[in-house]
Amino acid sequence: MRRALTLLGLPGSEVSVLFVNAARMRELNFCYRGQDKVTDVLSFPMEGGPPIPANVLGDVVVCIPRAVEQSREYGVTLSAELRRLLIHGLLHLLGYDHETSAYQKRRMQAKERELLDAL
Repeated sequence: MRRALTLLGLPGSEVSVLFVNAARMRELNFCYRGQDKVTDVLSFPMEGGPPIPANVLGDVVVCIPRAVEQSREYGVTLSAELRRLLIHGLLHLLGYDHETSAYQKRRMQAKERELLDAL
């Protein structure tokens, strides 16, 4: 994650990462997005609330069982899939959103590929 932050021009920034099981991810997804299903990664940017240091970007939550399933489905190592999910979550913290439009989806996918290739 530190290398990805450096590549993005944010070398002193911080991101907290939480790995959870499927039940917990489903709870979080329902609570914060209204979707009663397991997802692979959620991002929570540090916005509002009490003052925080400017270099703290937010939280990325990864569902390990989904990552395992997806690594098998995509034919990649678990390590590679976790790397992809962490990059995906990080980009969400930075304002990328693949769900808003086809253009934004392509933009986010291109940045993911760029970072993964560089790592």
